[in-house]
Amino acid sequence: MSSMQSSQFETAVMIRRILFFLVLISFTLLHLLPLFRGLDTPQAMEQAQIGREIARGNGATSKFIRPLAYYEAEKTNEGAVPFTGFKDTYHAPLNPLILGAVLKMVGADKEDAWPMGKNELVFPLDRVIALVSTLFFLMSIGVTYLLVGRIFDAKIAGVTVVLMLLCELFWNYSQSGLPQMLLLLLFSCGLYFTYRAVEASEEGKAAYGPALLGAVFFALMVLAHWLAAWIFIGYLIFAAIAFKPRGVIALSALVLLAVAVAYPLLRAASFSGQPFGTGLYVIYSGLASGTEGSIMRNHDLESAPISLDGLLLKIFSTTLLQASDLLPFLGGILAAPVFFIALLHPFKRASIANFRWAIVLMWLFAALGMAIFGIDRTQGLSPNQIHLLFAPIMAAYGLAFISILWSRLDFVNEAPFLRNAHYFVIIIFSSAPMILSMPQKVKVGLAFRETGRPQFPPYLPHILNGRIPQLLAANDPGQGANKIVVSDQPWAVAWYSDRLSLWLPNTKRGFERMEDRASSLGTPFAGILISPSSVGSAPATTVRNQYGEFSSLVFNGLVYDITAPGLQRPGLTIFDRDPKLAEIYDRYPYPVFLNGTDLIYYGEPAAPETESN
Repeated sequence: MSSMQSSQFETAVMIRRILFFLVLISFTLLHLLPLFRGLDTPQAMEQAQIGREIARGNGATSKFIRPLAYYEAEKTNEGAVPFTGFKDTYHAPLNPLILGAVLKMVGADKEDAWPMGKNELVFPLDRVIALVSTLFFLMSIGVTYLLVGRIFDAKIAGVTVVLMLLCELFWNYSQSGLPQMLLLLLFSCGLYFTYRAVEASEEGKAAYGPALLGAVFFALMVLAHWLAAWIFIGYLIFAAIAFKPRGVIALSALVLLAVAVAYPLLRAASFSGQPFGTGLYVIYSGLASGTEGSIMRNHDLESAPISLDGLLLKIFSTTLLQASDLLPFLGGILAAPVFFIALLHPFKRASIANFRWAIVLMWLFAALGMAIFGIDRTQGLSPNQIHLLFAPIMAAYGLAFISILWSRLDFVNEAPFLRNAHYFVIIIFSSAPMILSMPQKVKVGLAFRETGRPQFPPYLPHILNGRIPQLLAANDPGQGANKIVVSDQPWAVAWYSDRLSLWLPNTKRGFERMEDRASSLGTPFAGILISPSSVGSAPATTVRNQYGEFSSLVFNGLVYDITAPGLQRPGLTIFDRDPKLAEIYDRYPYPVFLNGTDLIYYGEPAAPETESN
């Protein structure tokens, strides 16, 4: 290549890299500013408020209390457990710890810090949480480029990261506050060192160092999301088979994992009675009949045990459902599922051929874990969705396989300008959903640029942040922080209101039992908040089955709205006419309409107002 051609090539590469970084920066700013609507998943809000408690020096405690978690804690500790400083045993610790450090850095540990503006509808700390996830995503793009460039070449690496950049699912998770982007970064790092170990093994060198470094990142994944333990199992099996002396690296990795998770498991066991804490019961939402909500709102497992009948059949059916939705789970990246066809191709380099079996093993066990613990296809951002972690590396293998086939076509060899056409086709069709929807989203986002557009229904941060603390302090100024709001969206109350909140129990008996316990501990129930998280979450018959005895309370606002004959005349109510809930109504008879009938707070008798817009 002449010096002039070399100079032109370097200029072209530089222009492409500049364009890539301009698009990356533009997309980052768009998703954090006009397109950002706040957090929209319970798990993200709960991890955020746990992080805030960590920043305050309170440890991994939660202001969101599940009846099942309280039951387990009370049973284990053989007596009453305070609602304040309630230890969290549901979440893996790493993401809340990172969020706690960030929130401490920005001063969010102080109660009055980061207040919402008068006309602000999106909670400012939501953007801080989303920024952390976005930074993890951007770093994972860089690591993926290094990984794929080492396995294949710079061209396939470049196309892979472009597919990541233009994947709507990755951006949605980066805005969600869920730990998936942290997982993606750790997984990419783990894969990088695992491939280095495979290379070393093929060259007859010691693979112990890079293989153990890979295990470190996979162990950190487990600390970021308990479901990642299934990926670690796949890695252990591959390490035991692929690296010599056989079993040594796998055993070392297992010891490393045991050391990493020892403290969290012991902590959970001391508080909940078993090492996996309340998070273990997520298994029932995957394999038993019912939702996670109905399980976590259960106040007594002895009186209402949960059955796992038909275990194997449910695992099999859930696995098949994952297979049918594999492309959406992989972010709609068309090249990613081609990875499974590429398994049939005899790659010339042994390291490339052998490394794909590590990916297969980790993915198979991840799919099994998701089948057991559940992955909701109807939920836009499932907290148990870890298929997307495999999308970049699978896409790289798919691109390599397609490139090999493409280069063998006669018309491609006769027309050099078609040499890279398949890359453009894959990028265009994979990114079409995001690119086509972007103009309308930007238009709407700019229309709400002064106030922000919240994730409503069901969340209204400005009301939870401002009105709920006022209502709690109205009857007893200065004591509002020691009162509990019972709600169908307690995660949002805990995060936005910074107040104790209990998930509405399954039964009246459970409600009254926990109400008595809370009162005796000096943290009485202040009221009940009903939102679209219940009434608007599913068809009416499903909601009725989920909320049982509290159905009249949940549907009260809807009935009131439907039967109201005019703006100035009230509609009918059913909460006050339900004989099952008569005693509860007598204690919380005053509704405060926080946002019409969408958000209703049923307060104490001395509540200063009965209606508010």
